[in-house]
Amino acid sequence: MKKITLVSLAAAPVLLGSAFVIAAPAPQPPMTFFVTSVGMGRGGDLGGIAGADEHCQNLAAAAGGGGKTWRAYLSTQARPGQPAVNARERIGTGPWHNSKGETISDTLSELHGDTLIEAQRGSQLFKESARTEKGVTVNGAGQQPNMHDMLTGSQPDGRAFADTMDHTCNNWTSSTLGSAQVGHSDRQGGGNTSWNAAHATRACSQSALVETGGTGMFYCFAIN
Repeated sequence: MKKITLVSLAAAPVLLGSAFVIAAPAPQPPMTFFVTSVGMGRGGDLGGIAGADEHCQNLAAAAGGGGKTWRAYLSTQARPGQPAVNARERIGTGPWHNSKGETISDTLSELHGDTLIEAQRGSQLFKESARTEKGVTVNGAGQQPNMHDMLTGSQPDGRAFADTMDHTCNNWTSSTLGSAQVGHSDRQGGGNTSWNAAHATRACSQSALVETGGTGMFYCFAIN
């Protein structure tokens, strides 16, 4: 009697006519999130929020992602004649993937932990996933130099501060006034695990940002 060997269809190519057809791997999602590989070198002076957006757009274009509209994850505070801008309202609705196709978050709510379950679970933004547009991880706590401070000017829910203190280096136009609220891209350091609201910098100069663990880098999200 001849032996009949059963082969799993999941592990074998499919015979179609006279040719074998091998299923192609699923395509990698396009990059819709990255950490800027470089800051702008002027501390908290980013040329305003528009200058930060342009920086995101230029870095994305250089990495092959210029076909999308990019926004910096930055809040600005209310000023006379100028309403506050909330970072979370600038970045679209998701989902977002890094340069390796790894999921950062599917929704705004998940990204910011709006519900108790989402807050307990946390986002997928960690050191290994918070990559630059070049696919490189950012130095974090315990590494030299530590570069994990990301400018945000935001509270944990992604909204602007409503008090009278300057948390945004004069709305990202100054390297001498105020300070900047930052998050930790590796979600480590000082017992604080927030990716967007870990602490304030000492001041807004480039040297002050370096002293507290950053170089003036920030997050960029595609809105489409």
